[in-house]
Amino acid sequence: MQGSQLVSRIGAVLRRVGSGAAAGVTTAEVAAATGLPRSTTQRVLAALAEEGFVDRDAVRGRWHLGPEMFLLGSVAAERYDVTSIARDILRTLAEQSGESAFFSARRGDETVCLAGAEGSFPLRSHVLHEGIRFPLGVASAGLAILAYLPAADAREYARRRGGDLATAYGDSHDTASLMRRVTATRRRGYAVNPGLLVPGSWGIGAVVFDRSGSPAWALSLTGVESRFHGARTAQLGALLLDAAHTLSQRIPRRD
Repeated sequence: MQGSQLVSRIGAVLRRVGSGAAAGVTTAEVAAATGLPRSTTQRVLAALAEEGFVDRDAVRGRWHLGPEMFLLGSVAAERYDVTSIARDILRTLAEQSGESAFFSARRGDETVCLAGAEGSFPLRSHVLHEGIRFPLGVASAGLAILAYLPAADAREYARRRGGDLATAYGDSHDTASLMRRVTATRRRGYAVNPGLLVPGSWGIGAVVFDRSGSPAWALSLTGVESRFHGARTAQLGALLLDAAHTLSQRIPRRD
């Protein structure tokens, strides 16, 4: 690998390690996610470990983001992080709904979950956790963001990624199905994922706009199917839209 390809692959490795949350990831999981041979993946991870970008649990052999990533992230947070602004809204959403609340950010064609707050209801969906990434249109947060991109951009994304998403997540994510959900989301105002990722695990999402009016983040609520019957879903959707509007107003303007 040379030049831009090398940078792209290293970025993919770091993103996969970061999506492992507290449990970490194995070398095999990183190789599968990046398409790299396992031997190459091992060499890349070892080189990143030498620089402090990843760290390996000596007992379990699983990889985690390293101390250098923390230091770099702390500096970057001064410019990009709005998670601290969102945390009290997440806690309020979780308290008022009883469901788990999450805050996700758009990163290119993906969303990454940045923060969460657990609700009081004892049964929970475990699809989302901090650090996990999904392509736009898959989880409710990514569907909410996709729906509020310019219409031409949303159509182009669905055309370009529909085949891959259908292969990875099922026919309900092909181009036509994705565009139907985009239309329904815009009509409703919030996105609904009726157990398409994991049967019985539902989610709803509402977009959070930056000061330029671009869909940059999303709030979402997740829970078990029995908690998301028709009337209650509409109530939760209204609660989520109000929270998303409040958070959008809090986002500082950046020079």
